[in-house]
Amino acid sequence: MAKTNTTELLESLASEIGESVYIDIAKWHLYLEDAKLHTIVAEQLYPLITSHSVNEERVLQLLASIPVKIGGGRKELPLIDLLPLQCQVNLVDILEKYQREM
Repeated sequence: MAKTNTTELLESLASEIGESVYIDIAKWHLYLEDAKLHTIVAEQLYPLITSHSVNEERVLQLLASIPVKIGGGRKELPLIDLLPLQCQVNLVDILEKYQREM
C-alpha cells in the first residue's frame, strides 16, 4: 500500500512540475512535461520531500546535476541553466507544498 501511495505521489508531483515549470529558450517556453523531463525531476527531488529537507539551495543543486541534451545530443547543459528564475521559485513552492502535505 505504501508503494502505491509513493507511486501516486510521485506521479502527482511529476504532473504538477510538468505543467508548471518550463525551459526558456529564446523566449519560447517548453514545459518540462513536453520536454519529457518532469518525471526525472520529480524522482530526483522526491527524497528532499520525504526527508523534509526542501530548501532553495538543495533544489538548485539537484537541478544543476540534471543534464539536458541539446542539439541532437551534441551538447549537454545543466537543467538549472535553462530554467528562468520564476520557474525555480515555482518549483520550490511546489515542493514545499508537497512537503507540508506529507
